[in-house]
This record gives sequence, structure tokens and C-alpha cells, in this order.
Amino acid sequence: MRAARVALIVLLGLGLAGYSAWLLEFFMQTGVSATDQPVWDLFYAQPVFRIATGIGGLAFFLTGPALMRLAPAHWSGRLTSVSVSVFGIVLMVCAGVPETVVTPNLLSAAVAVGAFSLIFWWPSGWRACAVGCLVVVLVAWALVVVSTLAGHLEGVFTRIQLVVHAAQVVIGGAYVMQTPVPVRGRKLSVAGAMLRSNRHRK
Repeated sequence: MRAARVALIVLLGLGLAGYSAWLLEFFMQTGVSATDQPVWDLFYAQPVFRIATGIGGLAFFLTGPALMRLAPAHWSGRLTSVSVSVFGIVLMVCAGVPETVVTPNLLSAAVAVGAFSLIFWWPSGWRACAVGCLVVVLVAWALVVVSTLAGHLEGVFTRIQLVVHAAQVVIGGAYVMQTPVPVRGRKLSVAGAMLRSNRHRK
């Protein structure tokens, strides 16, 4: 169980680093407008963006199986794990075939499904955070769609959307890190370990 949690945190960190590679545009010449051109246009500017994003996608894909060992063994926990792996697959496709314009929307859908699934298995305090994540993800997605249709500020809102997605990954990683893991005996899910820890405090 500890090994699964360490692997999950390492993979999330690697995935987050690859997904955040677009920030390099502020330190190198790309010729891409951060205001009006979508962040995905960076793939055509420098190969480093495609390589880093592809590696991040692979890390997210592998995160799914690791999360499967920690999430509750019912539909909501499984849905979270699957959505993370799907996110990784779509990210790799997006980096490998950037002209596939549908993939950014599939990325948004995977993140939204992941946030939705957390509502059903995170404990009450964290559940409110999951609801907030879902709302922000949907709002960011809507702003991207509107800016794309309007042909204005698409660059701004696609980059904001990536920040929102990265923030959700950070929150998920924080949840995993603060959750107790049993040292021996029967293996528990993350939620089960938290419930047991709460009972011991009473």
C-alpha cells in the first residue's frame, strides 16, 4: 500500500510537470501569442512541448492503475482511476497528433468526470473541495468554448484552463499524501483508512 502511494505521488508529479511544460513559453521564443492563440499551438512552435506533454500523458496513464489500489473498490473509485488514465491517453494523442482538434475537449471531459467521481467517495470536508473543483473545471471549459467561437482571448482562457486542471491534480495529490496508510494487516482503501483514523481520534 505504501509503495502504491509513493508510486502515485511520483507519477502525479511527473504528469503535472509534463502538463505544465507550456510555462516554458515565458522563457523561450515561440512566436505563439499567449492572448489569442490556444496553448496547443505551442506544439507546432517547439518540439519540447510535444515531448514533455507526451511524457506527462504517459505518467497520468500509469497513475490510473496505482490509484486503483488506493481508491475505494466501487464504481466511483474505479471511475476516478479510469478517468485519470483516459486523461493520460488523450494527452498523449494530443501531443502526438496535435491537429486532432477534438482532443482538448476530451481532456476537459476527462477532468470533469474525475472531479465528479470524487464527490462520491471523498469524505465530507474534501467532498466540498471536489464540488468546487468540478464547478471551476466546467466554468473554465465553458470560457474556452466561448472564446473559441468568438475568436478572441482563446489563448488566455486555454492557459487558465490548464492551470485549473493542474490545480485539481495538486489537490488530489494532497489528499493522497495526508491520508493514513495502514502499516500491516488488511489493506484498506484511502477512504477506509481515513475513516479508521477518524474513529481512533474519538
